[in-house]
Formats: sequence, structure tokens, C-alpha cells
Amino acid sequence: MSIAEKLQRQHLAELVPYASARRSMSGGTVWLNANESPYSNEYAIDSSQLNRYPSFQSTALNHAYADYANVDIEQVMSCRGSDEAIELLIRAFCEPATDRIVICPPTYGMYAISAQTHGAQVDQVPLRTDDWQLDLDNVIAAAGKAKLVFLCSPSNPLGNRLNADDIKAVLTACPDTLIVVDEAYIEFCPDSSVSSWLNDFANLVVLRTLSKAFALAGVRCGFALANTDIISVLKKVLAPYPLPDLTVQVATQALSSSGLERMRGQVQQLLEQRTRLTTALAELPLTPIANSDTNFLLYATEQADALIKQLSEQGILIRNQSAQRNLPNCVRISVGDTEQNDALITALQSFFAGVSQ
Repeated sequence: MSIAEKLQRQHLAELVPYASARRSMSGGTVWLNANESPYSNEYAIDSSQLNRYPSFQSTALNHAYADYANVDIEQVMSCRGSDEAIELLIRAFCEPATDRIVICPPTYGMYAISAQTHGAQVDQVPLRTDDWQLDLDNVIAAAGKAKLVFLCSPSNPLGNRLNADDIKAVLTACPDTLIVVDEAYIEFCPDSSVSSWLNDFANLVVLRTLSKAFALAGVRCGFALANTDIISVLKKVLAPYPLPDLTVQVATQALSSSGLERMRGQVQQLLEQRTRLTTALAELPLTPIANSDTNFLLYATEQADALIKQLSEQGILIRNQSAQRNLPNCVRISVGDTEQNDALITALQSFFAGVSQ
């Protein structure tokens, strides 16, 4: 037994780390497996302060995001993607081996992984499979025993929105539990955001990111939106220099008026491409799982493994979601640009033509 195996925390011995899209698949030229934007944008970089540590929280960045999200700057904390915000919430509010979180699978995998890494318990209340909405009574019952409830809306991997009335019902019924609404994909359905509820619910936390619609997955910038008492606690466990100066520069520019105009234009292009993909794939033996309010589509196919393998051999990467609860034989496809979607459609048509022979 190695020294690492001897000394590691006992509960980590059986922990399987999160398999991100980049970690689980490599190579290829058409990346449609991580829900990234297909667009890469230019930014101006000032290197004059790179010899200095960055601010703990950039006033310029947080002010820009507060203006964009229409919240108070005191309700904003910037961090290394919403993944770090998930981690910080669990570290700040959950006692290891004592406290619990609630998740509603199928859902984003990092909620459970972060809790398990910390030693918190994970209670699962699956979404209803007839409409992929909350099993409301059971969520509320589980939330009463938990410190945190994670609700992903719009959903990853499903792509649909949770009913706003159900989210409000959980917030109302569980005032002593933090209800975390992950809005990583909210730019694709901005009218569905619950961030305007922050002043009405002391127990609401909203997670945001620049990785998706803002086309900045490589920058690693996210935000926790919450009332000031929650933000103050989160800052106790936040690293002293959480965001590199270069990240702050790029993120602040992305949130400028011109940056927001560009983001909204690119979102519109992706929505048009999503419609185009949906129409083309409707002609193939693929079963849509839910209506998408995001930049990706989820389908069931009995040939999921073979499909992913053949596309990968052609340099096209899509994501296998078959390990998710209640999603057997499912693949998730990110919406790309016109050229990428053309390549995908052609490859899918070829694959299923071969299967039918």
C-alpha cells in the first residue's frame, strides 16, 4: 500500500471522481460533448499588473455582473466557475459525516461529487419521469433534513426548465434550508431566472457562469448570487486570490454593453441552430427526452455506445449520459455552429443508414 493510500481520508478510497467531458474524451475536431460555445471571441489584455496578486473580489467585475443580473453588488461573489461555488457552499454549510444535501437526478454530477469529497451525505429525490419535474412533496420532505438542496434549471443533462411555482414552493416550505438554483444555462431562457427573488427569500442562492452563453469556458469565471449573510459566510472559505487578473479582465469586458450585445447575438444564432438540429434529427431514429431550453439536446437511442464510438472515430465528440439515473441509452449533443452541425447531421445520417441495412 502506498503512502497516499495509507494517509488519504477514508471516505475517499471508494470515491470515483467526476468525469468531465474533457477528462473522459480527447481528440477530435468537432467538440459537441461539453456544452461549450462554438464561438471564440477576442479580448484586449493589459499585462502591466501581472506581477501583482489580484483583488480578493474585483469591484469592477462584480459591479458589472450585478448590473447584468439586476441584483445588488453586495449579493454577488465571483469565483472560479460555478463549480467552485458548489464546493464553497458545501464546505461552508455542511459538517462532514453529519449534514446532508439533496439532489434531483438526473442532474449535474458535481453536486454529489463535491458533497462526497467533503464527507457530506447525499439524498436523491429523482425527477418525475413523465415530465422531468420535481417530485415536490418528497423534495420538501428531504429538504427538511438537509442543509442544501441543488436544483438545476435549466437542467443539465435534460435541457428543460423546472416549474417556477415548484421552486417557489420549496423555498417557501423550507426556510431553514438553502435552496441553490443552478442557472448555468439561463441566457438561453433569461425570462426564467429566479434571481429577482433574492430579496423575497433569505434561503435562495443562484449560481451563474460565463462558461456557456458567454463563450468563456476557458476563463473559469462564475458567480454566486445570494443575500449578504450567505455571501459573507462563503467568503470565509474562498481562496485569497480566487480569480486571476487575466480572467477578471476578460470577464469584465464580456459584461460590457458591447460584450453583452455580442453574447445575445451568439445566443440567438445557437437557438436558430438548435431549431435546425432538432428538425434534422427528427428524421432519424432518435427519441428526444425533453424540450430543450439550452444549447444542447438529449436523445435516447438503443445504439448509444456504437454511435458515440463511430462519431468519435470521425472526430465528432458527443456525450454519453447513459450512466445517469433514469436515462438508459441516452446521448447529449451540444449545439455547434453551422459547419459543426452540418458534419454532425451527415455523420448521424450515415450511421443510422448503416444500422438499418
